[in-house]
Amino acid sequence: MLRANLARSRKEGKDTDTNQSYEIMQTVTFTNGRGFALGHNAAAPSPFVTWQFTETADGQKDYYWGRYFDDLAAAQKNFAKRTDDYKDLFHVEERAEGQEQAPLYRYYSTQRPVDLGTFPKPPGNAPVEIINFDKRRLVEAGTMRAWGEVAYLQPLTERQMSDYELRPAPGNPDREPRRSITARLKESVPRQEPPSKAKTNKAHDDR
Repeated sequence: MLRANLARSRKEGKDTDTNQSYEIMQTVTFTNGRGFALGHNAAAPSPFVTWQFTETADGQKDYYWGRYFDDLAAAQKNFAKRTDDYKDLFHVEERAEGQEQAPLYRYYSTQRPVDLGTFPKPPGNAPVEIINFDKRRLVEAGTMRAWGEVAYLQPLTERQMSDYELRPAPGNPDREPRRSITARLKESVPRQEPPSKAKTNKAHDDR
């Protein structure tokens, strides 16, 4: 069924997400912006894979913790188990289409894996989720490298981020959206006002 849907999407010209040459066949995204994906690459030694992912503010997905399989049935079983285990552990629901992501403040640990003593625990703002990646990897569309991330319900202070060498996710609710380079260049170029009508008429009179 999944293969048939993937083939139909190709025939209809629809874009399919890919990661490490695997085409994404199925995804589940939760209200906290985390999720799981099932991928397929017929040319790979293990043609099926399941990943966990974090969805960034612009809708892109950072994939990690891949589990590889030789057959589709085993991959589907693992996909279902990882999805159910995560829902039970973090008490989250699947996000409906069009539903907004729950507001979380995410911070990347760029210098070391997340462990005891590597992140702040402010009174009344304990971390709600900690994720260590399988290695130091590129995140946020390749804008930084991180070992893992910590999520909070309230923002950290600049001092707290500095003390633990954490970097905020660009999509955090308290961060202004980063403008494109083109937009910033346009703002930096001084606008030239067109000559006023009075000056134009004077120039004609002087001739």
